[in-house]
Amino acid sequence: MQSYAATPIAPFAIQFDAAAATLSPPGPTLERRMSDLEGLFADRDAWQKAVDGDNPVVYRVQSSPVPEIDRELPQSITTIEPGTTGGELWMTKGHQHPNYQGEIYLALHGTGGLLMFDGDRVEWVTMAPGTIGYIPPGWAHRSINIGDEPYSMLAVYPGGAGHDYNWVLEHGMGNRVYKTPNGFELRPYGGLS
Repeated sequence: MQSYAATPIAPFAIQFDAAAATLSPPGPTLERRMSDLEGLFADRDAWQKAVDGDNPVVYRVQSSPVPEIDRELPQSITTIEPGTTGGELWMTKGHQHPNYQGEIYLALHGTGGLLMFDGDRVEWVTMAPGTIGYIPPGWAHRSINIGDEPYSMLAVYPGGAGHDYNWVLEHGMGNRVYKTPNGFELRPYGGLS
């Protein structure tokens, strides 16, 4: 028998309802409002106006009960609402795994994008229901809703990978994603206004 620093959890079943974008039994649920996304949108005045207004929910993350520890494989479902701030499409905070590990996203509903940045190169994967986006180790990543309805996706990742949100604040994501009359476009990251 193998030995572990922390004993893995016992086997159990997780019910995945793709239509409802839920996991059962549920684990922690996280809600990110506009005020939680400080420093991420290029147009700081538009961000502040949204915060001072109704401070909308931009996205929610429902996790399974699998813990974020080494050797475990947690899952979560993220749902990003449609919207823009200063023309920039609504998105997750984005993060990099300090313990370089890969991750997969499976698009469930709506249309989104997976923006990845390794500090030099930018990669984009358009995500529609059934698309699996693969995030290699060492790539910061962020999900963006590029459609007019909520965008939901399932994430599966190594529990010991960690989430470094400050890396994105310090290094950016290489590009920003803006709504256009014909859909969306990626533009150089630039700074905050």
